[in-house]
Amino acid sequence: MKTIAGLVGLTAIALTLSPAVAHAQDANCYDTTVPLTVEEQRLDDTLVAGGPAVGPALVQLAGFDGRVTDFTAKLCRQIAPKQAQQFVQREGNALWKAAVARAQSTTPVTHDAYDDRPLYWARLQLSSALRQWTPRFAMAPNDRAKLVQQFDWASRGLSDSAFPSKPGVRRIAVTGFDPFQLSGVNVRRANPAGAAALQLDGREISTPSGKVVLQASVLPVLWGGFDEGVVEQFYGSALQQKPDAFVTISQGRPGRFDVERWAARWRGGFADNNNIGSFGSVPNAAGWPQPANEFIETSLPFQKMIDAGTGPFTVNFNRAFCEWVVVGSQQSCRTDEPTPGRVAASGGGGDYLSNESMYRANRLRIGYGATNVLGGHLHTPVLGQPADPAALTDSAFEKQRRDIADQVKALVSVV
Repeated sequence: MKTIAGLVGLTAIALTLSPAVAHAQDANCYDTTVPLTVEEQRLDDTLVAGGPAVGPALVQLAGFDGRVTDFTAKLCRQIAPKQAQQFVQREGNALWKAAVARAQSTTPVTHDAYDDRPLYWARLQLSSALRQWTPRFAMAPNDRAKLVQQFDWASRGLSDSAFPSKPGVRRIAVTGFDPFQLSGVNVRRANPAGAAALQLDGREISTPSGKVVLQASVLPVLWGGFDEGVVEQFYGSALQQKPDAFVTISQGRPGRFDVERWAARWRGGFADNNNIGSFGSVPNAAGWPQPANEFIETSLPFQKMIDAGTGPFTVNFNRAFCEWVVVGSQQSCRTDEPTPGRVAASGGGGDYLSNESMYRANRLRIGYGATNVLGGHLHTPVLGQPADPAALTDSAFEKQRRDIADQVKALVSVV
């Protein structure tokens, strides 16, 4: 069990992972007074007073700390916009591939291979560096934002989403999510949906009905990222490759899996990883087809998934939904059918980004007329936290995450 007390020696390491290293090497390369996002500011969060920062400690445990140091040094040497764009694209993609390779390693690794958190925190360290970088050339704020987005999307697997050209295999595109609700000691939280995505990316799985090949991405827990079209970008690329199914995946309810029947065109206002809320109808994504469905029904083979006999968790088909009787003040919540003409209030997956990932992916599928492509959402059981409040991990926590991710793999392979 790795406790914060047992990781005190990592404090110095964690400190060297910040852009301050490169800043010390080149006084003109980083401006550490530039504000970071709320999400990036959590890189300093600890579990105990005087202990090491949790995010950098997890990055170090997974062996990604060298990538962070190398990135911050090389970023200082970029001398032209095009060179910088190529650099961040390459580095983002390399980080994603390294995380997938580590997750799927067939040889033992020094830290739990199923841990999704090192990728999340390494990504934030590198996006922080990009935000505080002072390049040798003029760069407008909008250009910097594009550079950060380019890196972010690449490090989520969006640049590595090509299915192999193999005849006779089923192609399934899946997405998980970053960790979320990270305030206080919850900063150590993981997300089993993200862990499952890392386990699935690029996998070829043999099933009784033939081989299944998967491509995966990990989505941000950010309303702004969804507004920028990250969901459409991944699933739009998948649609060009004639997939057989879409499965959006997120963490849901304690103790069970849920195949959600309905996705709703509504945001309920809950704060994201930048502590920003959003309330109202799901916005359109520029440049993509936008049918105006209030609800979208799953087309996943839910009974087949229930009957597949996966375990250890039960699998449920969740028929619940809510619609507005009076928008903003009165809802009707049921398990039958939505009322034609009423505004959606929540799907089976609620009114947060889980629901919206299902809605956006399947709105795109419907918008392109890809009715032969199955689509829907799978909610995983809730993953707990290590028993010791000062621990980054323990065996029970790791086993639960592994059990959930492995059952996701089994469920997705029968779609």
